[in-house]
Amino acid sequence: MPDLPTPAAGRPALAAVAWPVRTARLTIRPATAADAEPTWAFRRLPEVARWITAAPGDAAAYAEHFREPERLAKTLVIEHDGEVVGDLMIAIEDGWGQAEVAERVRGVQAELGWVLHPEHGGQGYATEAVAALVRVCFEELGLRRVIAQCFADNESSWRLMERLGMRREQHTVRESLHRSGRWLDGYGYAQLSEEWAAAQSSAESASSPGAGKGPMSGSVS
Repeated sequence: MPDLPTPAAGRPALAAVAWPVRTARLTIRPATAADAEPTWAFRRLPEVARWITAAPGDAAAYAEHFREPERLAKTLVIEHDGEVVGDLMIAIEDGWGQAEVAERVRGVQAELGWVLHPEHGGQGYATEAVAALVRVCFEELGLRRVIAQCFADNESSWRLMERLGMRREQHTVRESLHRSGRWLDGYGYAQLSEEWAAAQSSAESASSPGAGKGPMSGSVS
């Protein structure tokens, strides 16, 4: 296994990945300063800004925030037919460990985030992109765990996590202050590398010739 990246590594850790990453329909690549404009086009929309952590009020303020080195280092963009249709966050973090084993938890997990342009919603692009990012985390970066968080009211986000096989580990009650002034519940999801690998193995077995023909066969949606 390659040396594990540390939180301070930022883009150098992601440089170990053979970018761009391509899926059946999408291209995922590290963001550049030039991506401020196309991402602003959808992040400024009320239905998107409602859920994101920071919602600068104008294009200039957004571009300044987007181009901050620390933010840019953990941002990826999603392209479809050459058009930027969304963005992803991957923030590599330390796990928690007791003092005697603290060195062994450096850079072993990542927090993920995503935003998709509403005009491209309903086509499975977000699920496809985040699934690819999870694979990168486990197969190419050698991480042991990924996490994601959202407001409990953001149903489309937590349903995506569940479609990917992540499990809900946390439900905080009125813990998160929304910019509307309301205290909202939050959800935290996670997946371990071995859980992801088992799910991939099951999916491959189910799709192999003759699968699902025995007495235990059934259908899933």
